[in-house]
Amino acid sequence: MKKKIALLGSTGSIGTQTLDVIAMHPDYFEVEALTAHNNVELLTQQAIRFQPNAVVIGNKELHSRLKEALNSHPIKVYAGYDAIAQVASLPSVDMAVMAMVGFSGLIPTVKAIEAGKDIALANKETLVVAGELITKLAMKHQVALLPVDSEHSAIFQCLQGEKYHSVEKIILTASGGPFLNKTAKELANVTKEEALQHPSWNMGAKITIDSATLMNKGLEVIEARWLFDVPAERIEALVHPQSVIHSMVQFTDSSVKAQLGVPDMRLPILYALSYPYRLHSDFPRLDFSKYASLTFEKPDTQRFPALGLAYRALKEGGNRPCVMNAANETAVEAFLNGYIGFTDITRWIELAMQKIAYIASPALEQLQETHTETVSFLRSTMLNYNLFYSREAAN
Repeated sequence: MKKKIALLGSTGSIGTQTLDVIAMHPDYFEVEALTAHNNVELLTQQAIRFQPNAVVIGNKELHSRLKEALNSHPIKVYAGYDAIAQVASLPSVDMAVMAMVGFSGLIPTVKAIEAGKDIALANKETLVVAGELITKLAMKHQVALLPVDSEHSAIFQCLQGEKYHSVEKIILTASGGPFLNKTAKELANVTKEEALQHPSWNMGAKITIDSATLMNKGLEVIEARWLFDVPAERIEALVHPQSVIHSMVQFTDSSVKAQLGVPDMRLPILYALSYPYRLHSDFPRLDFSKYASLTFEKPDTQRFPALGLAYRALKEGGNRPCVMNAANETAVEAFLNGYIGFTDITRWIELAMQKIAYIASPALEQLQETHTETVSFLRSTMLNYNLFYSREAAN
């Protein structure tokens, strides 16, 4: 029988590539639901092509427009954030692919797990914010959490057939982003356009900026801690500019297993959707003759302090990773909109981690409140800061 997929965040980078994978294997997968926030044009095109049971546009103001565009098709059309969580829990859904960006993916993931749906998780922020809560919930409802991130998929593949007690260390590789060799002075002046030019991967704007600051690797460290039940001190980040080795696992006998492949997100997406099987693909094959060398280096946390902030948030626990994640989302948005500089991103994150009250064992509602409080605090503080310096410049 075909696996019926609810794809949340279908118009983003992961979402569109997931649909590419589904289109390659129509005998194995079927689209049951699609959701997007604002991109009503692309969502309409996707719905007409894949004919899901239901579609949801997060922005309620676009509901009538989407409904009219799909009026001649037997597709249910809904709107709003609550509806996104509901379609992920439809009885007909076998797997929910969480490709939404940021904190917004948390509640739909919770609802899908509670409904007993297996999760293909591309939304790393869900485990960053509520890793302990999510993993316990998945165990309670006997739901599989299958990683879509290339690094976590690599680790997951390396662990197949291995015993937990034999794992000594997880090694997450990072491309280093577009600014790997820039000095601290040069980093202070980089532009949004430069930051969005990732050397290896084709990703959305937010994750591309996270890669440039190395916050993406910090988020992945926290995600790995919960996905694989490995403490922070046994998770290492390593810069690997060629992006051929997607991650590694070192075992207690000193051997290391690595998963390699061309940098193509469709490969880990396919593995998550088809697990525990491997389906044929026409993806490009890795040609080792094209790589004269594979290089590695330790990340520079002085020039890229975001990684250190993530390790700190993981060590402190509680709602601290939630604060860090909310602050990062807010700061990245401000950078993309031209309000702050590239190196200001981590400064604002650190300020939020200092100012927002610590909660040792937060419930889901408290995590939602922490996120809202952090975003509100940073936005108002940034506004006052910019207004002050605008008046100073005018004088």
